[in-house]
Amino acid sequence: MSVDKVDFVPFSVPSIGKEEEDAVLNVIRSGWLTTGKITLEFERLFAEKLGAKFALAVNSATSGLILAMEALGIGKNSKILTTPYTFISTATAASHLGAQIEYADIEENSYSIDPAKIEEKLAKDSSIKAVVPVHIAGNPCNMKEICRVAKKYGVAVLEDCAHAFPSKTDDGFCGTLGDIGVFSFYATKTMTTAEGGMIVTNDEKLASRIKKMRLHGIDRDVWNRYTDKKASWLYDVVEPGFKCNLPDLLSAMGIEQLKKSDSFLEKRLAIIDQYNKAFSKYDAFILPPDGKGNAWHLYLLGLNFEKLSCTRDEFASELQKNGLGISMHFIPHYHFSLWEHNENLLGNLTKENGGFCAKNFPNCEKHFLRTVTLPLWPDMSEDMVEKVIDVVIQTGKKYAK
Repeated sequence: MSVDKVDFVPFSVPSIGKEEEDAVLNVIRSGWLTTGKITLEFERLFAEKLGAKFALAVNSATSGLILAMEALGIGKNSKILTTPYTFISTATAASHLGAQIEYADIEENSYSIDPAKIEEKLAKDSSIKAVVPVHIAGNPCNMKEICRVAKKYGVAVLEDCAHAFPSKTDDGFCGTLGDIGVFSFYATKTMTTAEGGMIVTNDEKLASRIKKMRLHGIDRDVWNRYTDKKASWLYDVVEPGFKCNLPDLLSAMGIEQLKKSDSFLEKRLAIIDQYNKAFSKYDAFILPPDGKGNAWHLYLLGLNFEKLSCTRDEFASELQKNGLGISMHFIPHYHFSLWEHNENLLGNLTKENGGFCAKNFPNCEKHFLRTVTLPLWPDMSEDMVEKVIDVVIQTGKKYAK
């Protein structure tokens, strides 16, 4: 198939094979569909992969963030500190627990939260109980500096690793660098269970609390009370917990995806290499930041408006017209109408203090206005990759100053 015959390149397509199909069918035929021994095995394998003591499967990364924050003691009269440049659930997870949200800007030349801005906030506000760095696009934040600052002020570090698997740094995998980490297995992620997530930690106390709160606050594992004639039906509910468990049906897919995760990354890296080599030849484009351990979940192409006579939206629209499925990561939180009637969720960013708006987050706004996310998934054909490159370059030439 030639580039001309590729009518449309989707933004993302999950890489699912016969192995996943067979694993899911085996669960369907087993007579047990929800959380059980398959999920326990998925947790064991994931913890082993990351070198973590505990891994706890959940039905989404959002649920994982809520559970992790709850275990860290986040609630009324406390705050988290995160970045506006992330999906909204990073922040609203705290609001579900009655906590407030404080924000810090990202670095000038990356999409990662700025450790210096973190320290500025922590120095002024002792009600912040946890910092939540987000490894945008799979590129690790400066975790050494973030953890140093957090330790200095006695706050926890919760890593939002929704994009960051497998992100291996010199100090270990993302998710194991702070107190606790949360991963996403949503359909577009680097590995998928369709919906789902995983919490990892080396802290037994946190793991025990999460395990309990994940399933109604029940004091022990109870899944086998329906499948084992020796299992007791008796249990106690010790806390008003949640319902966030991951079914075996989805964990079966996760186990097979986990086996392929290294090969998925190798394929992504090959595509990234083609993109970077092609786009680096044009000063209209700014290549994505790339640090040690980048999982390359997303390809965030920056636009240099000193060389282009268009807006980001005009550029993106042209890509779509020419057959590319694109997106934008992320819309900074201050652009959402949510805060107009929920200002009480914010920390010190109220109208009285200058407001939660673009002028207070110049780096976020700069990246937002110049970034477009291109198609990227492991099984893209060569023709698809070439079409993406061709359309982007031709669009750059169309709008060249």
